[in-house]
Amino acid sequence: MEDLELSKVTLEIFSKLEQKWLHHCDGKKTRILSIDGGGGPVAGCSLILLEDQIRAKTGDSQSRISDYFDIIAGTGIGALYAAMLAADDGYGRPLYSAREAVKFVEEKRSELFKVKTVGVFRRRRRCSGTSADKVLKEAFRREDGKVVTLRDTCKPLLVPCYDLNSSAPFVFSRAGASESASFDFELWKVCRATSANPSLFKPFNLTSVDGKTSCLAIDGGLVMNNPAAAAVTHVLHNKRDFPTVTGVEDLLLLSLGNNGLPSSIPSANLKLSPNRECSVSSIVDIALDGVSETVDQMLGNAFCWNRNDYVRIQGNGYMSSGGGVTEVMEGRGVESLPFGGKRLLTETNGQRIAGFVQRLVATGRSSLPPSPCKETAVSPLVNGR
Repeated sequence: MEDLELSKVTLEIFSKLEQKWLHHCDGKKTRILSIDGGGGPVAGCSLILLEDQIRAKTGDSQSRISDYFDIIAGTGIGALYAAMLAADDGYGRPLYSAREAVKFVEEKRSELFKVKTVGVFRRRRRCSGTSADKVLKEAFRREDGKVVTLRDTCKPLLVPCYDLNSSAPFVFSRAGASESASFDFELWKVCRATSANPSLFKPFNLTSVDGKTSCLAIDGGLVMNNPAAAAVTHVLHNKRDFPTVTGVEDLLLLSLGNNGLPSSIPSANLKLSPNRECSVSSIVDIALDGVSETVDQMLGNAFCWNRNDYVRIQGNGYMSSGGGVTEVMEGRGVESLPFGGKRLLTETNGQRIAGFVQRLVATGRSSLPPSPCKETAVSPLVNGR
């Protein structure tokens, strides 16, 4: 009996070693898609072009973005896109194509951010949480009536918010949801939590499907507007889903930004007061953009020996708010320099996405299991986390 158990352990060890060896021999990398918060035209248009080019190069009109990425991360509206692209329709396929997801967000934007006036003199402008809840519930309800949760995704999903209860970032992930129902949340609530901008919405209170974990959430963009670094860290440390990843040399990362701020910001854009003070809204914009650009610099340094493995699609700050796919793709993004300043890239966003898609298609579809394979026992929660 002991010999049989030893043989099983030995077989498992050699299987893992063989898997790791084959992975490095075929040059296949773990593919990460990260989508910034902010809701500008860059992310949505990039997603449409990305999926269209995947279909064109594979000759498969049914290909989806999740077929060629191993994990998708997003913040704010970026999280809504990520969740819609990853949510399982019940048959192992995504609920939405990229074009359908972007169309849904654009058509429902006025309901997602339905403005109302509050206060004694009706001077404060807030967004209706009730209206946003209704739209998000609609987005993540299957035809059979099931409300999709974090576990119900075609590929691993990562979404940050900030928890006021613990005064710390809180990261929702399929990895956590597959371990325990105490880390599984309905997807509409996850998207609502990461989009709860405190200047627009009240903090959003949500609980896990088993009611054991709670979070009083505000906008994830305040701490992780660019979730790419969180996604990289997650992959490097999640050995259950990504056993072959040992460093950034095993990764292929596409990070979709927003329009960004102009490199030389006119006073009008900053909304300076007569005494040269910034408005609160301008400070928030600068903070969010600063967080994203800091992460971009960090990742640029991390991938310095593998520059083709990290592609950041970003606007240059002068794109119109209603810019379509053509404007976004013909535009050139900016690159943050290590010692300050930015420079305009030579390639257009469209050219950079095309080059990335070429690499995606060349390595084939993602081989990561589409859903959690088994329940995993976990230790009791500490402080409800």
